[in-house]
Amino acid sequence: MDNRKLYELHAQLCEAFTSPKRLEILNLLQDKELSVMEFIKLTGMRQSNISQHLSILREKGIVKTRREGTAVYYSLSNPKIIKAFNIMKEILKESIEEKDKITSKW
Repeated sequence: MDNRKLYELHAQLCEAFTSPKRLEILNLLQDKELSVMEFIKLTGMRQSNISQHLSILREKGIVKTRREGTAVYYSLSNPKIIKAFNIMKEILKESIEEKDKITSKW
């Protein structure tokens, strides 16, 4: 695959990670599947807001769905997504800790 095309696809995928609410949704999906009602209970967000974020994540291929009766359950489409998610969290935590060390010396 051409690197330019790969960079374009990478950037498009990363667009889904620009919302703190979508990151919260991903965090909740780390090791389980959830229905919209479960997301509402866990996040306190409105159904329309949850549905909008899930739609974006599904469009980008980050989550997949499974229907059971009238309920739709969401899960990660690939477990490597959460690995990348957790690596970014680690980097951010380390960065914050480093900044805290520097500012505490002042």
